[in-house]
Amino acid sequence: MPRVDFERDLRQLQDDLLFLGSMVEKAIAKALDALKRRDFSASQEVLEEDNIIDRKRFEIEEKCIDLIATQQPLARDLRILITVLHVAVELERMGDYAEGIAKISLNMGDEAPLKPLIDIPRMGELAAKMLRQSLDAFVNRDIVGAHSVSEADDEVDALYEQVYRELLTFMIEDPSKVKRATYLLWVSHDLERIADRATNIAERVVYLVTGKLVEMKTSKY
Repeated sequence: MPRVDFERDLRQLQDDLLFLGSMVEKAIAKALDALKRRDFSASQEVLEEDNIIDRKRFEIEEKCIDLIATQQPLARDLRILITVLHVAVELERMGDYAEGIAKISLNMGDEAPLKPLIDIPRMGELAAKMLRQSLDAFVNRDIVGAHSVSEADDEVDALYEQVYRELLTFMIEDPSKVKRATYLLWVSHDLERIADRATNIAERVVYLVTGKLVEMKTSKY
């Protein structure tokens, strides 16, 4: 394969990865909006659309493996392909968390959330922003931007701890609220994990640029 064709394929791979990222971001927003509005139809759509996210991830992986096998890339090109492989997995897992939120919404049925959804949507907004920032850092090979993703994760963790404490208090004071509180705990945990996955992508950006694997933070959960 001529070098120009290989470069074109690398660019297409990165475009595919960004498209996957946009699909995941939409899934997160849709799952949270459906939870807030108690829109069961939209929640079901998130479940169905997760299959498309899964297929896109495997399509990207197959392209990466094919290029590695046929082109035997070295140094920077190999790092790009390895990074794309890892980021695709992280994105697909984020999609799974969005799917999890949609399932929780369906399991809740007609029950209203235990408390007004204020902190949880805020967590979702921050996690989605981290996802966008991590992918921007990937596109721009921006180490500073990658580190800013890790710093933003502290705010998500703080919100998670706040939600956790509040819901735990509900459960202690009134055991009849345990089930409804647990639903929201699962949602907040899924969002916290999405933020952690965005941090993982940021770590891969650092690897892509420097060739060094760094751990920006260790999740407490």
